This record gives sequence, C-alpha cells and structure tokens, in this order.
Amino acid sequence: MKLIATDMDGTLLNEEGKISSENVRAIRKALDLDIKVVMATGRSYEAASKPLKEVGLTAPMICLNGANTYSEKKELIRKAPLDRTTAREVQQHCEQEGIYIELFTNEGVYSTSREQFIQVMIDILKTANPDMSEEEIRKDAQQRFQSEEVHFIDSHASLFIREDIEINKILAFSLDDKKLKDLFIKFNLNPGLAITSSGAVNLEFNHPDAQKGIALEELAKNMEIDMKDVMTLGDNFNDVSMLTMAGRGVAMGNAVEEIKALCKYTTKTNEDNGVAHAIEEMLKEM
Repeated sequence: MKLIATDMDGTLLNEEGKISSENVRAIRKALDLDIKVVMATGRSYEAASKPLKEVGLTAPMICLNGANTYSEKKELIRKAPLDRTTAREVQQHCEQEGIYIELFTNEGVYSTSREQFIQVMIDILKTANPDMSEEEIRKDAQQRFQSEEVHFIDSHASLFIREDIEINKILAFSLDDKKLKDLFIKFNLNPGLAITSSGAVNLEFNHPDAQKGIALEELAKNMEIDMKDVMTLGDNFNDVSMLTMAGRGVAMGNAVEEIKALCKYTTKTNEDNGVAHAIEEMLKEM
C-alpha cells in the first residue's frame, strides 16, 4: 500500500470528535514509511482541519464528500459544485416538506435556523442516549456550530441570486424516516445528483463527480499511485465509492452492516482505535 485514505467522523475520530494518540502514532508510522495519508470526509475544510491541528498532523483533504480537494498546503486543487438549478430544486422541496437543511458553500455553511438545528440534534441525541440529561444533550448539539462556520440567513433563496456563491453540498436532516425515504425517491434518478448518507437521520446531496472515490482516484493519480495500492477506511454510505474503488477497503467495526458486507476487511471500532489497528495489520503484510 502506498496511500491511506480515511474518513473522519465514525472512523478516525472517536465519539468526542478527537483523534486518539494510538491513531496518531499509527499514522506517523505510515508517513515515516513514505505511505501517503489523506483525509476523505463529509466535513468542510475548516471543520476537518481542527482535530488534525490538535494533534499536529497535516494532510491533503477530500472534503464535502469529494466536492473540494485540498493539498497539504491548503490549496484548493479540485472542485465539483452542484448545478444551481438542481440545488434549488432540492432546497425548495426540503423546505416545503419541513426538512431541515444546511447549504455548504464556498463561503461557509448556511442555515436558516440555529434553534431548529439544535432541536433536531436534541431529538436525535435523546433517541440514541435516553439517559443523557437535557443540559448534556443541548451542549452536544451546540457543539456542532463550533465545528463549522455557520452563517444564519432568513432564507436560503437569497443565496441563489448571488453569482459568487457555489453550493458544494446540501445536508438534510429529519427524524421522519418516511420524509427521508420520499426525498431520496424523488431525487434518486436525477442525473445531476449523487445522494449518500453519513447517518440514519440524514441525506447528503452532491454533484455526481463529488464522490470520495472519484476525488481520491484523481488525487492518487496525481501522486502517481494506482488505486490497487490504496487502503481506505470508512463507516457509512458516503464512503462506499472509495471503499469499493480501493485495493484494500476496510470497514470500521462500528460501520453499518451494508458497509461491512462490501469490504474484505473489517477493523475495530472508532472508539477502539480501529484506524490504528487497520494500519498495523496492513503493515504486517508488507
């Protein structure tokens, strides 16, 4: 293997959003052996770089599921924004159905309601952690806005009249399974969209070229690395393209079962330093 590409949330990061010392050591070991390491995440560059800075790591980054690729020097080297008309259709439909959305753009993340998002997150956290106090849940929900640079506006419609705005991803949240299913069905056959998910309560809308696998293949090619010499790690549906395109796709122990079924390898969970374990296992075979 000559390159390792890892997802972040649910993969490299633990449930506190941190990179463990074990994972850091394994990554540094790979780097010392001249193995390239790349982040491939649904996060924006700003949100993805924070946990890396905390542990003194730098890396090329595939962000927003592949809509933006950055060099290790923070240069934007590839982009694949959504078609504006297509993005507008998704935005209008979601708002008509009462589905909370965020628009990830070249100028940050836009939302129409801080309180609505916090309430959505509170509902999600309550369902997943019934023993957590209301105060703990609200604190965790508000943490989301410390990770991303979120701008609050009265209407998302105002973004579509600005020629300087590029919409890279639309993230839709809902606890209503039927609403998400209907949303997926409505847009699934749209040739201008790639629809994935990073959790049970969201859908992510990108340009068809904004997929982790496609962006990773192009980045690897620029590094003169064949995909057969790439190891990828992930836990959810927005990781499918890179897990299936790589020579060594590794599912996290906490991955959904469909992801595990796609991969030849499964490692430990993100809480049990699964990335470090996968790297060590790979190095044993070299």
